[in-house]
Amino acid sequence: MKSCKIPHIYSLHTTFWFVVSLTTFTYSSARCRGQEEGKDALFRKRKVLRLVSHWSRLYKDFLKEEEHVRSFMKTLYRYVLEDLYEFPSLEKDLKEFQKLLRRRHTVDDCPTNQKSKQMYQQMSLKENTLQLRSPQTDHREVICCVYVSPDSYLSVHTHPALEARELLRIVALKLDKADEDMVLAVVLHTGERRMLQPSDCVYSESLTPQGKLVVCHRDLTEIMPPFTDCAELCRRPVRLLGINTWDVAAALTHLDWSLFKSIHEQELVYYTLSRSGQTAALTVLLKRCNEVQQWVMSEVLMCVSLNKRVQLLKKFIKIAAHCKAQRNLNSAFAIIMGLNTAAVSRLNQTWEKCPGKFKKLFSELELITDPSLNHKAYREAFKRMKPPKIPFMPLLLKDITFIHEGNKTFHDNLVNFEKLHMIAETVRMIRHCQSDQPGNEVIGVDSAEVRASVHYLHIIDNQQTLFELSHKLEPRA
Repeated sequence: MKSCKIPHIYSLHTTFWFVVSLTTFTYSSARCRGQEEGKDALFRKRKVLRLVSHWSRLYKDFLKEEEHVRSFMKTLYRYVLEDLYEFPSLEKDLKEFQKLLRRRHTVDDCPTNQKSKQMYQQMSLKENTLQLRSPQTDHREVICCVYVSPDSYLSVHTHPALEARELLRIVALKLDKADEDMVLAVVLHTGERRMLQPSDCVYSESLTPQGKLVVCHRDLTEIMPPFTDCAELCRRPVRLLGINTWDVAAALTHLDWSLFKSIHEQELVYYTLSRSGQTAALTVLLKRCNEVQQWVMSEVLMCVSLNKRVQLLKKFIKIAAHCKAQRNLNSAFAIIMGLNTAAVSRLNQTWEKCPGKFKKLFSELELITDPSLNHKAYREAFKRMKPPKIPFMPLLLKDITFIHEGNKTFHDNLVNFEKLHMIAETVRMIRHCQSDQPGNEVIGVDSAEVRASVHYLHIIDNQQTLFELSHKLEPRA
């Protein structure tokens, strides 16, 4: 195990100081080793300089341009100048450092009101080979949950500037009700219920809802009646049956990709280690995965007609197969797990009426969710796929968690570099998956009906209610 002494602190700046201490020690020690051969010394110096250059380019949007950063870079630059006479081939590396120092100098000498603009220009993708995937606040996507009954809600994939009138119109269309009969209310943490005006913004500056959102009657006396009553369910049209399965899968993949491509590798580390840092994009994608699973359960269990329920099973099996073909294993996993839940898998009459070829296809799809041998089937299938591809994010986070909790970070105040390498290798998979854009193989019909089918998911989040529905559909023998 390779090791080096550093303080026991977790933060990006501390990690930077770890790089500072490591490079300064390694580079300066190489300068003082009279017995070290020239080739070995040159190789060591160039490795150190490349590490610092790569680190600076990779994290310059996270590291603040403070005095200690410039001081470190200038010190290392002076070391290179002193070694240039003995090692002329370091001239190329010296020029790279001159570029880094020049960029920092330009920003620091600017007036305060121009710093942010020039900093953004210097970090543009034109100047850097690494694409920074930190989402811009103005374009951040959110998932809004509006409770339409005591035990179910409508999940709306939307933008932060969403107004109450727009959200109410979406809910009314999804529930086949007139929006004139309903109002959107927010339930505060104190229990107070307040009606939102049509022009009110649903989200606050911190991109969080103002409270629990509910759809009520206009007199605010009660929330909408339960959507799980048999009378309501019999009148409910199953729109999904009339939509092409490939188009639905393509819409799911495009939505997942829009969330996945904005995830930065660091979010996985922050999320797993429960450290402070922005994990908004990762959180939304994880929530989306969980909701797709609940949506599959809800759609099947809210279908009263046996024949239509069989058609839904076939529909979801084909959608899962299409998602796998489109290299979207996040949604494919979610759909398969939704069909495998106890409330759905116990519907023997429904599964018996499902044609044999669909049962066989579902069995083949289940193999990628098999957890045996540390999810060997999934890992081999995913490895064979070329980017762009969307991994099953919960499993990726599980891998990082096992590495973190199964290996000590410090041994006698020494850093366990092998653990850090394992985490870095796992996190680096995100960059590999994002290294290309979806092509023509994921194109589907982009209609309002298709988008609505995946952007606005009606979900029952009460497990007891789901089991009650399951037993109403097919009572226990």
